[in-house]
Amino acid sequence: MVPMSTHASATGLCNFVDVSPSPFHVCRTVSVQLDDAGFVRLDETDTWPTEAGRYYLIRGGSLVAWSTESDGPFRIVGGHTDSPNLRVKQHPDLQSAGWQMVGLEPYGGALLNSWLDRDLGISGRLSVRDGNAVREVLVKVDEPILRVPQLAIHLSEDRKGVTLDPQRHVNAIWGVGNSPQSFIAYVAEREGVDPHSVLGWELMTHDLAPSAVVGVESELVSAPRLDNQGTCYAGTQALLAAVDNPTAVTPVLALFDHEEVGSMSDRGAFSDLLNTVLERIVLGRGGGREEFLRTMAGSICASGDMAHATHPNYPDRHEPAHRIELGGGPVLKVNQNLRYATDSAGAGAFALACDQAGVPLQRYVHRADLPCGSTIGPITASRTGLSTVDVGAAQLAMHSSRELMGASDVKSYADALAAFLAPA
Repeated sequence: MVPMSTHASATGLCNFVDVSPSPFHVCRTVSVQLDDAGFVRLDETDTWPTEAGRYYLIRGGSLVAWSTESDGPFRIVGGHTDSPNLRVKQHPDLQSAGWQMVGLEPYGGALLNSWLDRDLGISGRLSVRDGNAVREVLVKVDEPILRVPQLAIHLSEDRKGVTLDPQRHVNAIWGVGNSPQSFIAYVAEREGVDPHSVLGWELMTHDLAPSAVVGVESELVSAPRLDNQGTCYAGTQALLAAVDNPTAVTPVLALFDHEEVGSMSDRGAFSDLLNTVLERIVLGRGGGREEFLRTMAGSICASGDMAHATHPNYPDRHEPAHRIELGGGPVLKVNQNLRYATDSAGAGAFALACDQAGVPLQRYVHRADLPCGSTIGPITASRTGLSTVDVGAAQLAMHSSRELMGASDVKSYADALAAFLAPA
């Protein structure tokens, strides 16, 4: 048997991340690759197609893609498009001590100190009046217009640095002087939009330093938003490989927004998005409610998110019997208190996929005396009733503005997910 293989690479991931500074851009980047592979975009208000084919839909910053070219139960790779960052407030224009400021608010569990003294751009979307309708305009300003300055060590207590208050200490400077400036008007004009037509916005900062393959042997990837664009990229490559090697399952890629803040939104993992799409797939191929329920009972989801590699400077913060290495292959995540959804059946399915892909498998367990994070796995399992396994790729500096993973893990992770989507 020839192992399942994708076209994933470390440089491919770097390119993916650099053109995808927001969840909305992740969806656009993925959609371009899907379009090139013959996928057709659907609108949720359209009548569902009955003919077999490759399809996807986008709801805000979430995307679901699938192929009905082969029949059978669902094999789903899940992930999330959002990452912790600093986001623009609704009244962003501030002035302080002769500086022009932009009010920012932390999103998710951002490591705030990692955002200091970095050249920041702006991305996201605007809602713009278009006659009697509202249209969306994507925003991507890849210029160093914002900066959150650190307090000099000479002015901090005991010269040990500062503890950051998320309300007072993460606003950005973008100019000097006391004359009021409108940040939203600036962004709108940059995108060729009349500032007076702007009705709403979801805008966020991003680090402008480009992603890079680094290390003495080029064995590492240094990039922002690896959590969880590492999975978005690998999952997309996996789906493209799976549809070109069809088996007796229906492969699905589900990328959700808002995981970093609990998934409770119209497009988060707690929403009806995945259930609705899966049911409409079954109905579109002529099945009824009974067939949908039987199909779900035989389906399985791999919830993909990044995993904690063992930190060389803090080895005591990890479970000693479960060392995780960069370059060591995909990671199976298990938690007895169900912060991860993995059970033995799910573990078996993913372990078999790794074996069929010819890649090594690592097994992660969190220290029992530390609180364990979670992801969309338990949410997906409880909302859909699907057997679910939590997996990922190892990284350091999770939730920093700049993260680190193994270059070889990019392809091994994607290959394992492809084998999961198209089991032998």
